[in-house]
Amino acid sequence: MAVFVYAENINGIYKKAAFEAVSYAKTVAGQLGETVTAISVNPTDSSDLLYKYGADKVINIKDEGLKNFSAKAYAKAVSEVADGNIIVFPHTTDASSVAPMLAIMKNYSLITNVLEAPESVTPFQVKRRAFSGKGFMHAKADASGVIVTVSQNAFGVKENPASGTEEVKNLTIENEDTKVLSHEQSSGKLDLKEAEVVVSAGRGMKGPENWGMIEDLAATLGAATACSKPVSDIGWRPHSEHVGQTGKAIAPNLYIAVGISGAIQHLAGVNSSKTIVVINSDPEAPFFKSADYGIVGDAFQIIPELTQKIKALKG
Repeated sequence: MAVFVYAENINGIYKKAAFEAVSYAKTVAGQLGETVTAISVNPTDSSDLLYKYGADKVINIKDEGLKNFSAKAYAKAVSEVADGNIIVFPHTTDASSVAPMLAIMKNYSLITNVLEAPESVTPFQVKRRAFSGKGFMHAKADASGVIVTVSQNAFGVKENPASGTEEVKNLTIENEDTKVLSHEQSSGKLDLKEAEVVVSAGRGMKGPENWGMIEDLAATLGAATACSKPVSDIGWRPHSEHVGQTGKAIAPNLYIAVGISGAIQHLAGVNSSKTIVVINSDPEAPFFKSADYGIVGDAFQIIPELTQKIKALKG
């Protein structure tokens, strides 16, 4: 029986998280000797993008009633076409709200924030992130089926081309529980959760007028920008950039923290980063204990010089 994977799209466009989920599903299918069937709702992108990462079949659900996102309605739609006992989701905001509803509908186990390929598939046992990212656990599914969400940037995107086929499913799902009053989407910026490099800053920047140097460094590195909770709370930066326990949890390859003390609530959202660089004028800042590299000094001198050095290296 096929391993199913929910290939999330944003306004019809597939993002990195979808490819990572398909890559994960392909690995699980390989352990079972099975195929991968990807499910997407109202995509406009070509299914070729999913075949590239191992999808043997793509089921495109077409339903005008699902034009606006509703976790319950999307779960109903996926439930109608996913008949396998292993279903993979990316651990994005939307997909993470669909997965538990689908688990209830199917009476499946749910394992979230999965980090690696399963240690065993019968029974399904896998390593996952726990305690707000401060620890790990090995979870085992006891139900007849299992739904997993794959932590972003943990497993990676792996090309594994397949000669895929496409099927269109025309559904009519009632979305009686949710009415969308407005929909706003940021544009022109890297997706913070998918970014491989993130430059973040805190109250040490002293005011929103000084954020230009952070944005310049980020642009030089091809990075996304982020901030600490106090910065978003006082309106220096948008809440969409807040990373931490009550904000977004991210796992980039490189996280540069400027003028952030490193409270435990902030660390909970970034401690899965592969490499952490801390720049702070306070040598006693707690963040240095979690950093791979630390620079003690004035950010207003260090950041412009660092940016110029990187620009020079890049030619």
